[in-house]
Amino acid sequence: MNLLLIFIPIAIALKVLAPHQFLFIFIASSLAILPLAAWMGQATEHLAERMGEGVGGLLNATFGNAAELIIAFSALHAGLHQVVEASIIGSVVANMLLVLGASMLAGGIRYHEQQFNPLGARSQATMLMLAAVALILPAAFESAAGTTSAMLHRLSVSVCVVLLLVYVLYLVFSLVTHPGEFRSAVTHESGVPEKVEGKAAHSVSRALAVLAAATVGVAWMSEIMVGAIEPMVHEFGFSTVFVGAFVVAILGNAAEHATAITAALKNRLDLSFSIAVGSSVQVALFVAPVLIIASHFIGPRPMDLAFRPGLILIVILSVLVTAQISSDGRSDWFKGTQLLVVYFALAITFFFLPG
Repeated sequence: MNLLLIFIPIAIALKVLAPHQFLFIFIASSLAILPLAAWMGQATEHLAERMGEGVGGLLNATFGNAAELIIAFSALHAGLHQVVEASIIGSVVANMLLVLGASMLAGGIRYHEQQFNPLGARSQATMLMLAAVALILPAAFESAAGTTSAMLHRLSVSVCVVLLLVYVLYLVFSLVTHPGEFRSAVTHESGVPEKVEGKAAHSVSRALAVLAAATVGVAWMSEIMVGAIEPMVHEFGFSTVFVGAFVVAILGNAAEHATAITAALKNRLDLSFSIAVGSSVQVALFVAPVLIIASHFIGPRPMDLAFRPGLILIVILSVLVTAQISSDGRSDWFKGTQLLVVYFALAITFFFLPG
């Protein structure tokens, strides 16, 4: 992953020397974000190990999608609300279908069958359904009531506050009052915790320094990448929704995706499920509300929760498919293939949509 750091100077050079090569600028800056996002994730993990489980859970909740938040803030500042909207939905869908599907497929090729805790899976699937309902209501209200823009913004902010409150309660439930429901299937059945191997945690000061440097780098590369999106879309006729939902959405979580697949290869599918579906919950209940509220202070105009019907539909379909496949707590390579087929069918559909 660190080899991709070479794309940082390449992206800067292209921006300065070839400012109209928008496709190459987008590709270089996108690849440059990947190792920086990995650094942010590693620094957060080290801080969590040093500062205890409670603070660690809060840090992971806050910084788990930090790279994605930075990219979205850059798009908000540029007024690219369609890209932000698509990246939010795309991130939720990619985590549920692409990451979980790839993890199940990779683990299923190596092991005949894998198990994970169905209680935690059902709880997270319920949270995703709650988020889907919250996304449906503003769009349905706008369509039925013919409401004004100001009223829709007030409704969106109100729903966002409720979602943030629910997310805080979800953290309390999963980390404090009922952590047993989210332990691995092996731990849940035997009562013996799994041993996790890893490198010694960095000092707090070193981890903070790495986190700060990576954050600045991601912000810089995001600014370059976002600046290339609109002209690239116009030049090549790409769909804005496809770029936002199936390209930008994956970049901020690429390192996290690799971790989920690696965990499945080590027969730790509970960790893979927690990373994949837990990240979808985090995006839907934390990242999206934060971005909606922040849009009232960043960019040319505020954003609302009345997302386009097509985007809401793919969230509902993804939640239903994921809940169905994960309901029995068992996984094999064919279940992973089924999730991947759904994801790539959606990606192909949106690729052929007009820009």
